[in-house]
Amino acid sequence: MSEHDIPAPGTEREDFIREIVKADLASGAHAKIVTRFPPEPNGYLHVGHAKAICLNFGIAQQFGGRCNLRMDDTNPAKEDIEYEESIVADVKWLVGGWAEHCLAFKPSGSTATANGADFHQAAAEGTGPGTEPFRASDSFDALHAFAVRLIENGKAYVCDHTAEEVDRMRGAPGQPGEPSRYRDRPVAESLELFARMKAGEFPDGARTLRARIDPASPNVWMRDPLLYRIRHVEHHNTGAAWCIYPMYDYAHGLSDYIEGVTHSICTLEFVPHRPLYDWLLEALDLPRPLPHQYEFARLNLTHTVMSKRKLLRLVTDGFVSGWDDPRMPTISGMRRRGYPAAALRDFTERIGVARRENRVELALLEACVRDDLNARALRRMAVLKPVKVVLENYPEDQVEHFELGNNPEDPAAGTRQVPFSRELWIDEEDFREVPPPKYFRLSPGTEVRLRGAYFIRCTGVVKNEAGEVTEVRATYDPETRSSNAPDGRKVKATIHWVSAKHAVDAEVRLYETLFAAEDPETAAEGADFTTILNPASLTTLTGCKVEPVLGGATPGAPVQFERVGYFVADARDSKPGAPVFNRTVTLKDAWARIEKKQGGK
Repeated sequence: MSEHDIPAPGTEREDFIREIVKADLASGAHAKIVTRFPPEPNGYLHVGHAKAICLNFGIAQQFGGRCNLRMDDTNPAKEDIEYEESIVADVKWLVGGWAEHCLAFKPSGSTATANGADFHQAAAEGTGPGTEPFRASDSFDALHAFAVRLIENGKAYVCDHTAEEVDRMRGAPGQPGEPSRYRDRPVAESLELFARMKAGEFPDGARTLRARIDPASPNVWMRDPLLYRIRHVEHHNTGAAWCIYPMYDYAHGLSDYIEGVTHSICTLEFVPHRPLYDWLLEALDLPRPLPHQYEFARLNLTHTVMSKRKLLRLVTDGFVSGWDDPRMPTISGMRRRGYPAAALRDFTERIGVARRENRVELALLEACVRDDLNARALRRMAVLKPVKVVLENYPEDQVEHFELGNNPEDPAAGTRQVPFSRELWIDEEDFREVPPPKYFRLSPGTEVRLRGAYFIRCTGVVKNEAGEVTEVRATYDPETRSSNAPDGRKVKATIHWVSAKHAVDAEVRLYETLFAAEDPETAAEGADFTTILNPASLTTLTGCKVEPVLGGATPGAPVQFERVGYFVADARDSKPGAPVFNRTVTLKDAWARIEKKQGGK
């Protein structure tokens, strides 16, 4: 799917969340749809986030609404501006020209104050273009004011129990909770203590602010949950202005309200959190309409882990070269590997939106990538494991050029001139001195076609002292230039080649799955998950020979190495005249085989 294949605003999509949105618009519950994508800036986005991005922006795009990009930056100990910048870049790349008009940034210079009403109004009117994402930290003043109101209304209290004591007292599902002995602390005392917490008078962990709901609730998340904790840590956005920070469950729904979000779409693990989301909005008696939370099944992908904690471990312990390592399931890693944004969007569309979780085949994602690249990637010839062929009857100083098409799927892509000379490189897999049965490529006495050029016949080999073939000798038939032989003879194989005189040396990196196991979580069985990493996830080939036009390959621009696979010049390591190519995906379609086995079409 190309950028031009992306549906225009208003195009119908069908899933249970969109049905809810349609009903809300029809009933007048909301005049305009506002969704949000709220990652925590404590790591790089991964392919699971891509599903959430495409869903939230897709709904905004379909129904003429907007989607707020918000940083859930309430835990400064784990967050960093590097992650925030990477998130903005990934989202902009993924939505691209498809839904960029729906991407909303915070109103310029605005910060939520008091009860958030002024920011709520400004956010309701503010759509892109902008430069700064929404941030939960922009609403710290408003969130604090809301917390004070809860205390004043007897719906929150300051608790002196330690974190360990609170965890124990809250119990577990099926086990009763235990009320805090500070639950009935006078309002005035809680207000004073909360003010002193904000002023920095107490050390980390000394006190918390908790909601007064129901310690015996069957839902553990409703057993007087924590709303604020003390953290003497500077924040990358607010600096040293705060030493108390809101919990995610507290900030989530209220940030949605402040920003004018109508439909807060989360993954299924947030189902038990929804009652607290609703309780907080109702407890503050906020002006209507209120946002509502809806849940869908997150993406689980074979051969992949999605835990940010585990991905961070892979980076910090050096198992990969960084967050954008092409083996990583991060959006930046996939972009560096050459995955098109349109293919990721196509993938999320194909898997759909469901209420029940399942595991999606990585092969389906690769099929989406292959479909996109087949339509637009320029064809080029590259020899990854070179063997020299000398055409004994070809003039030594002669050079001619063959005009080869850039993409048979797209006539408008034009052609390029490929030089041809007496000495050529072919791939070692295309020659066998002693061929196995049904081997139809080059071997002594056999004839093959060179892609777009001549028939050649192997006449012999040259070996070194160790008996290894160092050179293949052959003759060419000048009557077969870009056509069949005049006498009607045919060959059973066509192989690719590169002129030795004109070849550019390149490094090529072949990637496989980071985990050989289909389900890495299960395969580890409680052991360190790094013990089941695939040792063959990266193969680096040096001394590869590519046609001269690839010497100036543009990083990020896809090419198909004919008969080999789809590749892209590495954005970090590739240099003019010294290209480094990452394999994006092979030519073989594993998904087609899987689908056939499953009885699909």
